[in-house]
Amino acid sequence: MSDNKTIFLCAICNIESGTCNEDCKFCTQSVKYKADIERYKQKEIAQIVEEAKKARANHANGFCLVTAGKGLTEKRLKFVCEAARAVKKENLGLVLIACNGTATVEQLETLKEAGIDAYNHNLETARDFYPTICTTHTWDERYETCKNVKQVGLRLICGGIFGMGETQEQRVSMLESIASLEPMNVPLNFFHPNEALPLVENTINREQAFELITLARKMIPNARKIMVAGGRELMFGDEEYKIFEKGANAFVIGNYLTTQGKTPKDDIEALEKLGFSITREFGNK
Repeated sequence: MSDNKTIFLCAICNIESGTCNEDCKFCTQSVKYKADIERYKQKEIAQIVEEAKKARANHANGFCLVTAGKGLTEKRLKFVCEAARAVKKENLGLVLIACNGTATVEQLETLKEAGIDAYNHNLETARDFYPTICTTHTWDERYETCKNVKQVGLRLICGGIFGMGETQEQRVSMLESIASLEPMNVPLNFFHPNEALPLVENTINREQAFELITLARKMIPNARKIMVAGGRELMFGDEEYKIFEKGANAFVIGNYLTTQGKTPKDDIEALEKLGFSITREFGNK
């Protein structure tokens, strides 16, 4: 078990929103479901840099550049690299993370050269359940990208989503697959329903969610961070900070990709009141 009084924070920057042609049933970024979200091709570089500065001011250790879409196109790769260089130029002390879908070894090497430190690509669920939630690409493509990340020497961040109708055996299977990749960080998301999506409800309760955090820590003991990400506020409500008693030592601060989070100020004040220490170091594993 990690030192659960030392907490790591990560911020997300949605630099290309709602333009994805895939059919992932859990995701409002898909154009197929016409969810009522903000959609744009490319966020202004100046705005990305400003968000990075705010993230660091709010004690974030990591800053993640996220794009909608299956994977990296030539145009998207160029844009992410431009954003990465602009943020790195500010010397903010942030670990810069890219989350841009499937990627080849060559594309990942280009990101690394541009200043990206880590790559986030989630397996989302178990291999045998994946066709239930997505038909436009395969789980194997996701796993291959994660292996590519390791091959080029980027730090791997890999997690998934709970509450999409999967069985407990499939949750365990996903965690086993994640463990096999030896990621640095493991983000755990809890499905956030939206009326536009084919999936209409989260199929786990709060107690099960707490147990899954503990299970993830047990099954992936070498991960530096077990991070609670999307769905934290909705799933855990007034018990959200109990996640640290269960094995988590990190969470996403601020807003998520298409849903609102708590204000960073509220989270920071609550953590400090409860006696937690927010580290400004990210680690080099």
